[in-house]
Amino acid sequence: MELLLRVGAVMAAFLVLPLVIGQAEHKVMAHMQGRVGPMYAGAFHGWAQLVADGVKFVQKEDITPREADRTVFRLAPIVALFPYLIVILTLPLGPNLVAQSLDIGLFLVLAVLGIGVVAVLMSAWASANKYSLLGGVRGAAQLLGYELPLVLAAASVAMAAGTLSLPGIVEAWRPWWLIWQAPAALVFFIAGLAEIRRPPFDMPIADSELVFGYMTEYTGLRFAFFLLAEYVGIVVIAGLTTVLFLGGWHGPFAEQLGWLWTLLKVAALSFVIIWFRVTYPRLREDQLQRLCWLILVPVSLAQLVLTVAVKSLL
Repeated sequence: MELLLRVGAVMAAFLVLPLVIGQAEHKVMAHMQGRVGPMYAGAFHGWAQLVADGVKFVQKEDITPREADRTVFRLAPIVALFPYLIVILTLPLGPNLVAQSLDIGLFLVLAVLGIGVVAVLMSAWASANKYSLLGGVRGAAQLLGYELPLVLAAASVAMAAGTLSLPGIVEAWRPWWLIWQAPAALVFFIAGLAEIRRPPFDMPIADSELVFGYMTEYTGLRFAFFLLAEYVGIVVIAGLTTVLFLGGWHGPFAEQLGWLWTLLKVAALSFVIIWFRVTYPRLREDQLQRLCWLILVPVSLAQLVLTVAVKSLL
């Protein structure tokens, strides 16, 4: 019964939280950019916009290109969603409030997140479309590049905590880490945005150049699954940043309200991710790779050296 409750809770979070983030993105962008449309559906503050989007996707015809590899083409959206479900299973919401606590939880999370590149390449190659293929190649280069600073930044905080367990990292966290591990937190957050291909790191999609990149040939619910994967990715990156660098459930009355502190921190970081989409223009491919290899990787390596030095002195 306990296992069923945990699985049910994870599935509910997996399905509900991305929809909340999607609705929030509509409203935040509407306010920041003066958009009337998202504030109109349903009259009161556009509450029915998300429902209208869902109905639209359900009504659209599900088309598979004639020259496509049908099996791979249809599996790609599912593969895009699968890694995030595994990650949510391991994210601690509060003290003793995690679906599956693992001693190597961070190792598993970083390994599973790397599967995202497989979904991009599957959809790109199977679509039999040159724009999709270009988007897939861009996506592969981006994901493989930003995987390195992401892992190095996570290794820094794991070394500081002395454990790979996500609940263990939260237990070991101290407020002064907000300063000491700040460079690693910034690198992890930026690399995480690139991993989920959110603006300004959306070169694999680049609608002004590649129609819609590796998602060009997708319609209906399969396209909606890719969008759902993007919103789940926002929850996952915000959740991992919260757990690794912001103390997770730490806050006043943590024993009783720890889960609330975690959710509030995740919501704040999700807002920042949406804010980035509205604020910054898309990076060019050369700018994107230069940011990774000339800034994020050196900073993450320097943070590792600093962590080793501090740990050896304590």
